[in-house]
Amino acid sequence: MPEFPDIMQAALPAFVVLILAELAYSMASGARLYKGGDAWANVALAFGAFLVATLSGGAVLAFMSWLYTFRLWTVPTTAWWAWVLCFFAEDLSYYWFHRFSHEVRWFWASHSVHHSSEQYNFSVAVRQTWTGSISGSFLFWAWLPLVGFHPKMVLFMQSLSLIYQFWIHTRAIGKMPRWFEAVFNTPSHHRVHHGSDFDYLDANYAGTLIVWDRLFGSFVPETFAPRFGLTHNIGTHNPLRIAFHEWIAIVRDLRKARDWRVAFGHLFQPPGWSADGSSLTTRQARAALRDRRGEPMAEGAAQK
Repeated sequence: MPEFPDIMQAALPAFVVLILAELAYSMASGARLYKGGDAWANVALAFGAFLVATLSGGAVLAFMSWLYTFRLWTVPTTAWWAWVLCFFAEDLSYYWFHRFSHEVRWFWASHSVHHSSEQYNFSVAVRQTWTGSISGSFLFWAWLPLVGFHPKMVLFMQSLSLIYQFWIHTRAIGKMPRWFEAVFNTPSHHRVHHGSDFDYLDANYAGTLIVWDRLFGSFVPETFAPRFGLTHNIGTHNPLRIAFHEWIAIVRDLRKARDWRVAFGHLFQPPGWSADGSSLTTRQARAALRDRRGEPMAEGAAQK
């Protein structure tokens, strides 16, 4: 079995340095990019996510390795073109994982943790879920070993993607050159993704390449400074409440469900779905707004 360096562990000191540098910039410039309670919650959630990843990583690797035994082809780990293909395949997989994490409440229950901060700084990048593996997020990459990519190659590319995504969690960097903004995910694009403003909801799901959003109709440019957080913020820095708040809300809704169809909807419809229309998904809310304005349905309209 091939061995690749643990680049995520190697990147951790750089993450710490960048967070401290941004904090120093925030204090010196008066930009107020950090709030103490929020930053400490991010650190606590990062430690929890690291512990969970350590405990569950072996099981995920074993599952991917099992799938690899049924591969259709064998992609060589020593060929440069194999790494290029793996980069694009992994990045596309991340796009759909990320999109489904906003469009399916089951996956949103885990991913909402990352969006629950009302701040936007480098420390938010490490504000990660504790339940992603349990909810089955790794399944979005399951096709890669089946077509011949070695599981450790896939995991290496996942780490590379997460390292890239660290630097886009900041308000301290404006827009990059136009050519870069056209191809890559940037702080500007990702600020939109973290925005809770109605115009910014459910957009810019990219990992590294923003071209997927442009291709699949989910791209929205940054035209005004976003307001960060959830549409209904949870108002706590308690890591346990942050980690499990949406799962608790799902359980509460399931208890009130009158039949299995409603229960299914609470689990697998987009966030905001309700059987009686008392709350709306983003797609429903935008459709209702268009109806009030008498506007036609737009091409590539928002997804929920």
